[in-house]
Amino acid sequence: MSTKKDKFSKEDKFYMDLALDLARSKEGLTGTNPSVGCIIVKNDKIISVGQTSFNGRPHAEVNAIKNSIENLKDATMYVTLEPCSHHGVTAPCTSSIIRSKLREVIYSVNDIDKRVKGKTYKILKSKKIIVKTGLLKEKVKQFYVPYFFNRKNKLPYISGKIAISKNNLIYSKKNTKITNLKSDKFTHFLRYKNDSILISYKTLNKDNPKLNCRLKGLEKFSPKRIILDNKLKTNTNSYLFKTANKENTIFFYNEAIKTKILEFKKNKITLLKSDINYEKKFNPTLIFKKLYSLGCRNILVEGGDEITKYFINNKIFNQFFLFKGSKNLSKSFEFKEFSGLKILKKNYKKRLKINSNFGKDTVTLYKN
Repeated sequence: MSTKKDKFSKEDKFYMDLALDLARSKEGLTGTNPSVGCIIVKNDKIISVGQTSFNGRPHAEVNAIKNSIENLKDATMYVTLEPCSHHGVTAPCTSSIIRSKLREVIYSVNDIDKRVKGKTYKILKSKKIIVKTGLLKEKVKQFYVPYFFNRKNKLPYISGKIAISKNNLIYSKKNTKITNLKSDKFTHFLRYKNDSILISYKTLNKDNPKLNCRLKGLEKFSPKRIILDNKLKTNTNSYLFKTANKENTIFFYNEAIKTKILEFKKNKITLLKSDINYEKKFNPTLIFKKLYSLGCRNILVEGGDEITKYFINNKIFNQFFLFKGSKNLSKSFEFKEFSGLKILKKNYKKRLKINSNFGKDTVTLYKN
């Protein structure tokens, strides 16, 4: 592995930063595989770049090798994550690297996958390729937190999100708008970056949401819709029901009358039966284990007060985005205050104000 004698230059850091930017740009879009960025440099000039392809294949290293504008002999590859060295659906990246006659490979962090972890270094060194690791290690490790969580726990990485007014309301019958257009765009960005989005049937019936990404040019990356509906009480005239199919929508239920089950199946909706606890709530761990087995890796929960508070109280969220509008909402008619605020601050000690241009709105990221 890298030793204290290994010193990385400013140029090395610059190239790895570029590779990390490439990985970030594909985050959430690479299926069950991690998003990886790759830069190839020869004679102090970038001769190729690569990213993990949509849905995970080909890998970034293979794409960078194919994209090269020059012969790769004696070039240096910078890659954010340890290249794979095992035969899976595709041949290992190490084979492509060896064939390309690269002089040096610098990767930031080891893969947590047991089939890969630490093996690449030995394989490449045995072929007289210079190998260095640890460049921008902490920065890159932070990016791969969700992926490492996936691999270690065999569970999706769960993000939560809710919007509250200045006076902590999530609903007011008199004024329905809580956040501004800039905050709304960030919500759609989160949908774009997560492969799935989860709500309860109560939110579905109350709000009739679309749950899609409406950022221009990114509509096709809308997340898979997941609905928790114990007795299949979902309004069948809702947008989600009418646009549902086996590929884009999953309903979890526990018990329902036969006619309801047949109606959902007739609409070609994926129905999954799951146990409930004594509180008549689904077991989140069982739900998320099942979703992981179906390929879900990053899930955004956009539920209402009840499900959000339950998830916060049980520390289900890996991270939580609290959007706060700049105006008070009216309490003169029907209204609802966010009841999970105190528990959120108690259970999630790490807080970070996201420094982007949200106008007068604020967005705070909470982590435990």
